[in-house]
Amino acid sequence: MITETYYDTHAHFTLTAAETVAVLSRAREAGVSRVVAVGGNAKLNAGALAAAQAFPDAIRLALGFDRDQATEAEPEVFVETLRQLAETYPFAAVGETGLDFHFHPETAEAQCALFAAQLRLADVWKRPVIVHTREADDATLRVLDETPWHGQGLRGVIHCFTGDTRFAAQLLDRQMALSFSGIVTFRQAESVRASAAFVPDDRLLIETDSPYLAPVPMRGQRNEPAYVTHVAACLAAVRKTRPERVAEITTRNARALFG
Repeated sequence: MITETYYDTHAHFTLTAAETVAVLSRAREAGVSRVVAVGGNAKLNAGALAAAQAFPDAIRLALGFDRDQATEAEPEVFVETLRQLAETYPFAAVGETGLDFHFHPETAEAQCALFAAQLRLADVWKRPVIVHTREADDATLRVLDETPWHGQGLRGVIHCFTGDTRFAAQLLDRQMALSFSGIVTFRQAESVRASAAFVPDDRLLIETDSPYLAPVPMRGQRNEPAYVTHVAACLAAVRKTRPERVAEITTRNARALFG
């Protein structure tokens, strides 16, 4: 019998309506009570919207434009799109957005501008921001420092965190939570597990980033929210506690951040 309650703070929905029903049914059976449906481009935003409208009790909505959209239009165009969507649909968060210099370092300036514009929007709305960062530690910190936050509590979450403890500490100092995905279960992810052990209870979140990054022992499959239980089990081992405790603290943190 499942007694734990899990909260998957990052999932993308690009499935058919019937597939989404099946995915969320399996999530409920695994003890996952709530999921943040996350956008990032027009297609992912539409999928997140559809899922949130169909399952308002189980899904919280996050819409945004990610780093790969940075050269498609000026930041103001994307921000206006989000403003228009917000007139009809309640956002729990802005995102995902952020920086990734691994594949396209040549667009770094445009990525930073788009990221900053959505941070400012989140500040106006007093909503948390969901941040992607890869090989862009210094730039991520700089944009966070240069963009004010006037809200209460945490500013948002660094999703799918893969940095070292030094970067983790710098982000914690900037009012961010850190979320761990299936990567923490990978054999060669020792530094990620060290960071997962380092993060204090009140800043810890879990996610799947589905349909990507299925955790061990589900590697090679399409990821889905039900598999967040494997992430929690790994974190429990790393943090020398019980999965039930990880479920408890991460669900509490997620509800405080996203509702």
